[in-house]
Amino acid sequence: MDIILKIIAIAIITSIASLIVKSVRNDFAIMIAITGGIVILVMVLSYLTGIFDTMKEIVNMSGISSSLYTLILKIVGIGYLIEFTAGLCSDTGNSGLGDKVLLGGKIIILIMALPIVTNIMQIIMELLPK
Repeated sequence: MDIILKIIAIAIITSIASLIVKSVRNDFAIMIAITGGIVILVMVLSYLTGIFDTMKEIVNMSGISSSLYTLILKIVGIGYLIEFTAGLCSDTGNSGLGDKVLLGGKIIILIMALPIVTNIMQIIMELLPK
């Protein structure tokens, strides 16, 4: 709970500082917003090791292939990076570019998810009576 309060505080301070500076120097306001976003991202990254350990335990208990586990983590990572990048584009006034980044990310995620869908279909076909 402590980390979320820190994230909220940094976001509010960054937003207010960006608004104040924007009237004087628009380019500095953009840098403030980007820096605040990166600080928040770095704070959150420290929690990833716990997530990875828990996911490994789930994979070991369920018997899911480790390659599927890796693929799922890559898809989630790409989703977060694409969302963060699109947000940065929007913050800098390039919402059109951000929309294109989101579209590209969704297409990449769809392509990467195809082996998972194929694996699920194989499992379903094995369960169906012949």
